[in-house]
Amino acid sequence: MTLDISRDHVLGLLRDMIRIRRLEEKSAELYAKQKIRGFLHLYIGEEAVGVGAMHALREDDNVVATYREHGQALLRGIPAGEIMAEMYGKANGCSGGRGGSMHLFSAKRRFYGGHAIVGGGLPIAVGLALADKLKGESRVTACFFGDGATDEGEFHESLNLAALWKLPVLFLCENNQYAMGTSLERHVSDRNIADNPPAYGVPADSVNGMDVVAVERAVHNEAELVRETGEPRFLELRTYRFRAHSMYDAELYRTKEEVEKHKKDDPIEGLEERALGEGVITQADIDAIEADAEKEVAEAVEFAEAGHWEPVEDLTRHTYARDLS
Repeated sequence: MTLDISRDHVLGLLRDMIRIRRLEEKSAELYAKQKIRGFLHLYIGEEAVGVGAMHALREDDNVVATYREHGQALLRGIPAGEIMAEMYGKANGCSGGRGGSMHLFSAKRRFYGGHAIVGGGLPIAVGLALADKLKGESRVTACFFGDGATDEGEFHESLNLAALWKLPVLFLCENNQYAMGTSLERHVSDRNIADNPPAYGVPADSVNGMDVVAVERAVHNEAELVRETGEPRFLELRTYRFRAHSMYDAELYRTKEEVEKHKKDDPIEGLEERALGEGVITQADIDAIEADAEKEVAEAVEFAEAGHWEPVEDLTRHTYARDLS
């Protein structure tokens, strides 16, 4: 199947996947140097999901993500420097250095996290959509979550309320086949996750999450249906993470052979091969994108290194309610 999209379109998708990949690789390197501490969950291998989805959404749509959200945050417009500074714990980070890797946030960009709790973003997405409905807004709330979150009570509660109240939520399940270290076949009775939502009256579909073009088309179609009807829909994005669940994960639950098998479906290499094969782009285009990404990441590290720590006397800020009298 040919790409059937313009050269600029291909370059845009490829550029953003490479930007995310290089940012994540640098984050892993800095974690090993103890520049980044705490938890760190990398998006390597899953870039097609974030890029395809974020390209399909409108700028004023709400986005709620998981703790593996660096890619979505970057594409929503949070500068790489602010993301890196947040992971450093610096006050010039996008969450003031208080959230770290798992709690990237920007209200002005309608990016509402970054949630450390599995499934924790689901009820928040429903609340955002309810607020928009009450205000007469036409935007979509896109909520990313993993396959493990479908085991949680708030997943079912959120689907039910979104359907009952007819709320414009697009539920985006990033099925990377593992709930932390538990494989899909060990934590769900029906491995076809898209079978669940129709029980609540929510239409559901699935797409190959390793194909960025397919993801973009599917998310665009689903988002426009949500926008037109004002009612929820569900899309499963079948993907795979190439790195460990987090930096503390010994990966005893899967073999190296399994990972290498899935790496043959690398979304970046796949798009490059298709585009080069069809003569849509050149190797010089790829080299230029790589150079730009390297520069962006280097500048992000410089921004984080130059940032300042929050003063000790400010540590109780945001702890107590302000005096509004």
